[in-house]
Amino acid sequence: MKILELIQRTTEYFQRQGVESARLTIELMVAHVLRRKRLELYLDFEREIAEPTLGTLREMVKRRAAGEPLQYVLGVANFCGLDFAVDKRVLVPRPETELLVDYVVKNGAAAKTIADIGAGSGAIAVSLAKKLPSARVLAVDVSAEALEVARANAATHNAQVEFFHGNLLAPLPDGVQFDWIVSNPPYIPSGEIAGLTREIRDHEPRAALDGGADGLDIIRRIAAEAKARLASGGRVAVELGAGQGTAAERIFLDNGYRVEKMITDWQGHARVLVAAS
Repeated sequence: MKILELIQRTTEYFQRQGVESARLTIELMVAHVLRRKRLELYLDFEREIAEPTLGTLREMVKRRAAGEPLQYVLGVANFCGLDFAVDKRVLVPRPETELLVDYVVKNGAAAKTIADIGAGSGAIAVSLAKKLPSARVLAVDVSAEALEVARANAATHNAQVEFFHGNLLAPLPDGVQFDWIVSNPPYIPSGEIAGLTREIRDHEPRAALDGGADGLDIIRRIAAEAKARLASGGRVAVELGAGQGTAAERIFLDNGYRVEKMITDWQGHARVLVAAS
């Protein structure tokens, strides 16, 4: 089968299955398997695809049609200009989280110590370690499986990150105070999980999504625990769900912080809260 025929047939199939961006999706799959840039396919539409490659693509198409996120199917997600290995053990890194990293990088040039709470794939910790190489970056996750992915990503990018297994700030070494404590915590209200898209609801790890009744359980705990671990002038940066800005700000104010910045995303939602001790 030729590349163009495969793309056309699969596009129609994806559309029937309700897969968004059907043609782009199959083009990305073909480019990934052939190790070509997507736009290069347009110069090679008449190329015949060998049967072993077709078999690989058929399996990928089945997985995507069943609702598995494209990033899991490809095994990779781009974040802050770096490619991270991802699978069902970790959340897919989102562009919104880059807002958190960008703010820390712009305002943390003098940072000596950074803690990432809920490391997941390691996207935040590895990106910060690469962009702020003079800082000591420590990352924690309650999931041992997620830490396997994060450690592998750190090794791939030769990023100096120290990983710890455990709950929130508890595993961090005693006596270390942090200039930044950052987190993309679970923030989806429990009652809203069932209404998420099938890609998220059925495939991404629920423990990394479910933030309790109002989505703010982990954010409350971070606000309560972080202050004692901050260095003088230290700051906390946490990602929020849409509509949580006001409630999250109150949580930090009630814990004695000064809210330094509320960063909005491209839809105008308060997405990242930065609080100073």
